[in-house]
Amino acid sequence: MGRIIAIANQKGGVGKTTTSINLSACLAEKGKKVLVIDTDPQGNTTSGYGIDKNNLDNTIYELVLGECSIRDCIIKNVIDNVSVLPSNVNLAAAEIELIGIDKKEYILKNEVDYIKEEYDFIIIDCPPSLNMLTINSMTTADSVLVPIQCEYYALEGLSQLIHTVNLVKERLNPELEMEGVVFTMYDSRTNLSMQVVENVKENLHQKVYETLIPRNIRLAEAPSYGIPINKYDAKSAGAEAYMNLADEIIESNNQDKG
Repeated sequence: MGRIIAIANQKGGVGKTTTSINLSACLAEKGKKVLVIDTDPQGNTTSGYGIDKNNLDNTIYELVLGECSIRDCIIKNVIDNVSVLPSNVNLAAAEIELIGIDKKEYILKNEVDYIKEEYDFIIIDCPPSLNMLTINSMTTADSVLVPIQCEYYALEGLSQLIHTVNLVKERLNPELEMEGVVFTMYDSRTNLSMQVVENVKENLHQKVYETLIPRNIRLAEAPSYGIPINKYDAKSAGAEAYMNLADEIIESNNQDKG
């Protein structure tokens, strides 16, 4: 039974896509079979895995509109143990095309139900807004992982996101939980980063992962080569951090099963 984790934060630029790509790749390196679902019309997770997002016949857009099956869309073994359900800019129109469609909040869930047994983890990269695609991701997911950038406005918008998670849990997906918070772009040289971490821990009654994802030039470079950090520079601080986060996620999943 695969665990489905939506990576969400309606604030852009917090490391959501970086986390989706690199966490999934590090889980795969640890022998887990992973599917990555890109629900962001920008398609950055898709291109971050080296897929030419503009030359695809079947993407999540065609899937959501019922023009193909989920198996038609999945690109298998992009790297060892990682398959990708890709996205591109066409997806931006899906919101409008779904107006009036019955039970549109469950379109993705109904498709993922067919294949979820085949993976250990399914990682969903959500768009940086609280729209129908994010709601679909949350009705599909078991839990929501929230990347938070270590900066002054880190907590802004977070209460809104938690409110959304609670609403989805109440009305659409009673099984949904908060997976927890992971800090990104941490700079150990600044007091601000440390203060943000302390502030969030004090004010937020959520699980906070021990792993801090550092500001790391190699992490920023890897997507332009279309490969995750553990394949680009396995010895970099960024790769080590995501390997540690993968360990924490696996351990947390094992505890939940136990």
